[in-house]
Amino acid sequence: MIAAAVGEGGLILRIVALGLFAAVQVGSGDPRVGSWALESALVTLTPPNRLSITRAGDREHVVISGERQVDFAANARGKETPVAGNPLFDQIEMHRMGEKHVVVTEKKDGAVVATVDDQLSKDGKELTVTTSSQGQEDASGGEQSDRITVWTRSGGARRVGDPFAGQWTQEMSRTLMRQGLELKIEPDGRGGVRFSGGFRYDARLDGRQYDLQNSRNDTVQLSLVNPRTVDALYRRDGQVTEKARYVVSVDGRQMTMTDEGTLQTGQHLAETLVFRKK
Repeated sequence: MIAAAVGEGGLILRIVALGLFAAVQVGSGDPRVGSWALESALVTLTPPNRLSITRAGDREHVVISGERQVDFAANARGKETPVAGNPLFDQIEMHRMGEKHVVVTEKKDGAVVATVDDQLSKDGKELTVTTSSQGQEDASGGEQSDRITVWTRSGGARRVGDPFAGQWTQEMSRTLMRQGLELKIEPDGRGGVRFSGGFRYDARLDGRQYDLQNSRNDTVQLSLVNPRTVDALYRRDGQVTEKARYVVSVDGRQMTMTDEGTLQTGQHLAETLVFRKK
């Protein structure tokens, strides 16, 4: 009886030990594992993304420079206007819904690809642009949610009857907060993690390069600095373009990401994002 009990206890201990070992293997020691919601953002982009809106006869001339390059002139009365040189759309319709509200429909080969809702604040100093894309996937493989960008007036003469006219600069920190960025990092069952949040990847903390999806970069390389810190090195065309560090608080409830890099446009990005565990 006693021998049997001891034998069963030894078996239980071995099972528990194996379970703990498996948990360590599956989790891969990555302190970032979990679901995270953005709590605060401090972002700078140099030079910044800029938007220019001017009246050209009976048309609005719109020019965006920076991460996205756009240049077109359109009638604001809903007439279809061809747009040349843009890979995302070749035709637009602009509808003025009110003094401070404009809706733009973007088309490609006759099919709607996006709807852009432009809304001015009451004081006319902030412009919120909400883009709803058709048939686009997000980083998790699901339907892409609306993309929100926030712009502040930085110059240009205001025109009577045209409050949108002027020069605008994208407010990166406010843009990220309005978008409500969330990260999901979970064990991939193969000793690594599956990361999803604006872009996605499956990778291990082994210093090797792993492919990225839906990202401005090509690969990511992860390394464990200490039990609460992970470094991520990003490459594009074989060159290091971005470095990020994730630090998880002692209680595991907060994670701070600092990131610095160079975009394909040559713009310099620096950001500090604080996430709260969900």
